[in-house]
Amino acid sequence: MKEIDELQLPEDLGYTDEHEWAKVTGDTIRIGVTDYAQDQLGDIVFVELPAVGDSFEKGDECGTLESVKAVSELYLPMSGEVVAVNTDLEDSPELLNQDPYTNWILEIKPANSDEYQELLSASAYLELLKG
Repeated sequence: MKEIDELQLPEDLGYTDEHEWAKVTGDTIRIGVTDYAQDQLGDIVFVELPAVGDSFEKGDECGTLESVKAVSELYLPMSGEVVAVNTDLEDSPELLNQDPYTNWILEIKPANSDEYQELLSASAYLELLKG
């Protein structure tokens, strides 16, 4: 496993204390799991994706990641409707281990854009991990 100072934490993302990231992409939000999450899970072997059109509230479980070690729930960092899912993960879930930031999981149209401001900055997320 990586040391805390070896983790990639891009500055242009918002983070949750459940180890998801969110990125504004025009009028949608792209969501994935952090470098820390994929590192802790180990080899990811299955991703359960929500359906396009599903709506969730902030903090709702919207999918799962299964690794050789455990099954981990995926929580939505913002309320919204799923407008896209990364179907590449259905056949190649290991892409999340290779690059958790390029290989997003789902994209939502946010119900409340203000919720993005409530996410952790990269430095605040790093402090959470150190804590």
